[in-house]
Amino acid sequence: MKLILNREHFLKGLQTVAGVIEKRQTMPILGNVLLQVNGHHLTLTGSDLEIESRAQVAIDQVDGEAFDITLPAQKLLTIVRSLPEGISVSLDFEGQRCTLKAGRSLFKLSTLPAADYPHLDLSRVEVALQMSHTQLKQMLAQTTFAMASQDVRFYLNGMLFDVSPQALRLVATDGHRLSTAALEADFASLKPMQVIVPRKGILELAKLLLASDELVELAFAKNYLTIKLADTVFTCKLIEGRYPDFRRVIPEHNDVLVTTDRELMRATLQRAAILSNERFKGVRMVIESNLLTVHAQNTEQDESNEDMAIDYIGDKIEIGFNVSYLLDVIQAVKDEHIVLSLKDSSSSCLIATTDGLISTQHVVMPMRL
Repeated sequence: MKLILNREHFLKGLQTVAGVIEKRQTMPILGNVLLQVNGHHLTLTGSDLEIESRAQVAIDQVDGEAFDITLPAQKLLTIVRSLPEGISVSLDFEGQRCTLKAGRSLFKLSTLPAADYPHLDLSRVEVALQMSHTQLKQMLAQTTFAMASQDVRFYLNGMLFDVSPQALRLVATDGHRLSTAALEADFASLKPMQVIVPRKGILELAKLLLASDELVELAFAKNYLTIKLADTVFTCKLIEGRYPDFRRVIPEHNDVLVTTDRELMRATLQRAAILSNERFKGVRMVIESNLLTVHAQNTEQDESNEDMAIDYIGDKIEIGFNVSYLLDVIQAVKDEHIVLSLKDSSSSCLIATTDGLISTQHVVMPMRL
């Protein structure tokens, strides 16, 4: 079997699937990428038993029948990435070896049989819906940063996908903050469903999405989620467990509204973060009529104080926050002005925005300083 491919097309496919392949594997076959040839199409597959990513690449020339084999993923990706742009790549398979030629370069790689490569079962779709690349990309950008990482509460190390008759809602929380983004649409014909997608799956999915109006299909099953894009199929096993009731966390009576310029607040908090405690990242905010003062102090007794103008009339409020959590939200929000909805000095802060059909809510719990 001999294939000739465009280097750029081949590289794009390899980069798409290589992200899910772990460098250190308990099974040697999982360090390989699966190549399946059918006519003038090459399907590349990468897997870690929990996530599977498949990309299709056009073949310029093919000599042989339908064929499948596996090659070492990182070596193949590094070789193709190092080749000059615009060059053709030839893959010649004979026995248990693959000879890769490109210009004057020649590489010989060992193969492993495709029969040993694991596959996820994709036959039991229960709910399927469509949305654009841009919409899903925007929703992930508004929520991904709030996911937990290596939390003993395993269900927090991922993102909730909540399908209801009125909307698809994404929810992420680490127990100290919560972010949710909802796409309003008519899903009345669909079965309501909640699934938890693991953190690694969310991070890899975000890399595949473009700023495009092209449609993405989300297919939900009992134990996996499949995302179908133009030339890529991304499948991820789900986290088993019960996600906490996020609606109970979102405050309902935060009537104290503090409005200010988003960029001004971002810059002020970034400066305060320089001298905040390295471990807890706490800052104290003093809110008075049309004035916000941000205080930071660390264990070395370094201090910072900075005032900024706000739109607020009311009683004085002092409240502490993790400055990194606030900066994550401000970075995600794209409005020119930002509104902090508060209740008192001991209650959570709510920041809500709306962009077209997508509405977001960010909840940040206060800190005692």
